[in-house]
Amino acid sequence: MSRHLGNARILMYSHDTFGLGHLRRCRTIAHSLVENYRGVNVLIISGATIAGAFDYRTRVDFVKIPSVIKLRNGEYTSMDQHMDLHETMKMRQSIIRHTAESFEPDIFIIDKEPLGLRGEVEDTLAYLKTRGTTCVLGLRDVMDAPHLLEAEWLRNDVLRKIGQLYDDIWVYGPPDFYDPLSEMEVPAAVRSKMKFVGFLQRKASLEAQADHPEEEDYILVTTGGGGDGADLVRDVIAAYNADPDLTHKAVIVLGPYMPAEQRAAFTEACRGHAHLEVIEFDNRMEDRIAGAKAVIAMGGYNTYCEILSFDKPALIVPRTQPREEQLIRATRAEELGLVSMLAAEDSCDSAKFSGAIKALLKRDPPSVSAPGMHLEGLVNIAEIVEDWLKHKGVHLSLAQG
Repeated sequence: MSRHLGNARILMYSHDTFGLGHLRRCRTIAHSLVENYRGVNVLIISGATIAGAFDYRTRVDFVKIPSVIKLRNGEYTSMDQHMDLHETMKMRQSIIRHTAESFEPDIFIIDKEPLGLRGEVEDTLAYLKTRGTTCVLGLRDVMDAPHLLEAEWLRNDVLRKIGQLYDDIWVYGPPDFYDPLSEMEVPAAVRSKMKFVGFLQRKASLEAQADHPEEEDYILVTTGGGGDGADLVRDVIAAYNADPDLTHKAVIVLGPYMPAEQRAAFTEACRGHAHLEVIEFDNRMEDRIAGAKAVIAMGGYNTYCEILSFDKPALIVPRTQPREEQLIRATRAEELGLVSMLAAEDSCDSAKFSGAIKALLKRDPPSVSAPGMHLEGLVNIAEIVEDWLKHKGVHLSLAQG
């Protein structure tokens, strides 16, 4: 049974400048809401260049805004080389505002960037507040090193504006894992709005469940979007080439944002290799992880949720630039016994990496090594949304799902 919420509209914003994490998180929440409530419609504003490469459920759609790319040094550039960044940002801001005015959402959920990329959502938030829209800031479990995040937010007066513009703050993790605003001076008006909803559980597709009822015998190597994943792929290939006893099949997913020259080089390097298979992109990574024996990853938020959701032993090799998010998450997860971690400076030592991969194959899944880590985020979000919409007077009834 799914509940029916009459003509409820939810708008989501995903700035998407580097990788696929923001869009995939928004899409997961959107799909969960339309599965739970048959009257809900969700529209996602996304800057991801490949937003259209994913499947969307009925009553979930997206609006594509011009893409802006975040470079490894933290700076931004327009995806269209013939348009300067200032012009691109003006277009994005205009599309966001007009979309909000036309869609007239009951709820507006912003992923990670409180004011949007370079403040592009601030005026839309202020406008929607005057229209009675419930505005929500969604934060992943780890944002960045506290001193770096605090300095970034101080420059733009972000904490004060969060207190003014937002009704609620959802942290996509449990309180005993990590506080994304730890070690910061957070005003009481902001802290009181924070809800630790829990990790966001993932599901394999029905087709995958039917085609692969049992896990397959491969290690999945994933770089997320792939824009900064070349070092991990290079080191995995080197470890396999250096150790003839490393014979367990590895499937390497390069990611759509890995530069074409690197993708070509890695594909050629693995051509004919007895134990390595390379895939450029898979829009159903949940299925890939569900079928794997174990996972080697950089440890972005979505991959981490998938590791827990499908209960896979994992080896995390976190990056540390331009943010320390992955390192903080991996360090905490290793402390709790959820994953193994290999420092990036050690992964280029083929003997160390080979040994870590062999140890991974003997590692217990998270449910054994650290039982009790729940993934209740989607359930909690659905309950919060239902309460809000009922309070707004949206008709609620039961409908056959």
